[in-house]
Amino acid sequence: MKRMDFRALQLFQHLASSLHFGKTANAMFVSPSTLSRAIQRLEDETRATLFIRDNRTVKLTPAGEKLLSFSQLMLSQWHSLRAELDQMNPMLSGEIKLFCSVTASQSHLPWVLNLFREKHPQVEVKLSTGDHGLSVNKVMQQDTDVAIAIHTPDMPKEIAFLPIDTIPLLLIAPKDSNLNTLEEVDWRNHSVVLPESGPSKRIVHHWFSEMGLKPRVYATVGGNEAIVSMVALGCGLGIVPKVVIDNSVVANKINRIAIKNIEPYKLGLCCLKSRLDEPLISAWMTQSHDE
Repeated sequence: MKRMDFRALQLFQHLASSLHFGKTANAMFVSPSTLSRAIQRLEDETRATLFIRDNRTVKLTPAGEKLLSFSQLMLSQWHSLRAELDQMNPMLSGEIKLFCSVTASQSHLPWVLNLFREKHPQVEVKLSTGDHGLSVNKVMQQDTDVAIAIHTPDMPKEIAFLPIDTIPLLLIAPKDSNLNTLEEVDWRNHSVVLPESGPSKRIVHHWFSEMGLKPRVYATVGGNEAIVSMVALGCGLGIVPKVVIDNSVVANKINRIAIKNIEPYKLGLCCLKSRLDEPLISAWMTQSHDE
């Protein structure tokens, strides 16, 4: 069984106990959508419905009860095996530098770091945060060993990339605009706050071009967090990754509007290909982070 299967069983087991997607997502450091995909994969693999879900309740089905018993046995045996293997193999130690954005440090780092430290508790991880647009450059200049970055078409060939999540982009509007669907937006009457740089700039400009729209630009700013703040203040509309909204302190002051035909973010770990053989970097880049 692959590592991601054990991770899915861990998520399933916690959900079977909490019977609440939000609580399990928070406790296991994953997004609700990631948790839903993991459960859907298990249901596809078992060819059975594991939970009965409605707007208010989550209940374990008879098939779910059987999988719960199986998962408890399998995870118990897995942890026992891991303990035995750890005793046979010398543990990695040392220091590794990791870089990510502030948002990623809240949304994805806890889960990624938890997986790494579970296997390599003696490795010291030195974290630095900043604009996500700096991630690849910091790896290229060896200011950091590993970074959480967004994959782009022009990513340097020297970079190795391990996907860990796919993040949709949403249109956001001020709460008092009463806009809730894309069809309700009259672009002649609304200004937009555009990204100044980074992956969002290419994606957002391409989307407007594909839609045949020439938006009225209120401002061009650096950082998705700044776009969310300006939209919350009523400065216009914006397009930002869902994860940024989920972790924003002003999320309750904006409306989220789904966009079906816009390219999502591909988030992952990156390092220099030439350093993949280094034990500490290899430990980060070869472990499975797929939920």
